[in-house]
Amino acid sequence: MSTAIELRGVEKSFGITSVIRNVNLTVAQGERHALIGPNGAGKSTLFNLISGYMVPSAGSILLRDEVVSGLPPYQINRRGLSRSFQVTNVFANMSVWENLRCAVLWAAGYRYTFWKNIDNLPEVRERTARILSDINLTARRDVPAGLLTYAEQRALEIGITVAGGANVILLDEPTAGMSHAETERAVELIRRLTEGCTLLIVEHDMSVVFGLADRISVLVYGQIIASGTPEEIRGNPKVREAYLGEEAA
Repeated sequence: MSTAIELRGVEKSFGITSVIRNVNLTVAQGERHALIGPNGAGKSTLFNLISGYMVPSAGSILLRDEVVSGLPPYQINRRGLSRSFQVTNVFANMSVWENLRCAVLWAAGYRYTFWKNIDNLPEVRERTARILSDINLTARRDVPAGLLTYAEQRALEIGITVAGGANVILLDEPTAGMSHAETERAVELIRRLTEGCTLLIVEHDMSVVFGLADRISVLVYGQIIASGTPEEIRGNPKVREAYLGEEAA
């Protein structure tokens, strides 16, 4: 099976503080891979390294066998990787439709084309409408994104993340702050929208992790202490001791 993301000896330090220490990680093409660990383990830092928002202090990061460590985020995105953030990151004053259309336009190849009327681009309109339906926000199409509920904003952000056509998707705590019912709907949405893509997800809700992931890696104090199937992770005594506790039972 081909590799979508590979980390080789990745390290990240801030001054004398080592946050990520010699991380080796492989995510296969088409795999749903969860990254878990206690608060402060370095999960978001690792996401920032993979997506180009930070540069590793050592080691290399590959996207489909191409070294991307050191590239700026927009170049990594153009190579087919897209991500969401812990804090909802949408254009609050633009409508739901406009938020999605911005993401679709680049993927459709229009980029810096200023002389076209975007309302007359049927392929953009159709793809935007399809994603709007996929995230169940058709009825909220013309509402400013800043007026959506929290769960709706998270759904919109997931829609924006996949709208650009990337086939490697990184989601950083997509269900944080949601109720049980909202979480169930979000998981179904993620499963549907990332079908056929590679997914790397940071998530604290163990029901989401074990219900969604094909493989799980556990990060503790900046190091991967275990990687395996959900069943292997459930039964790993080091993982239970370091993080899962009774939740693995």
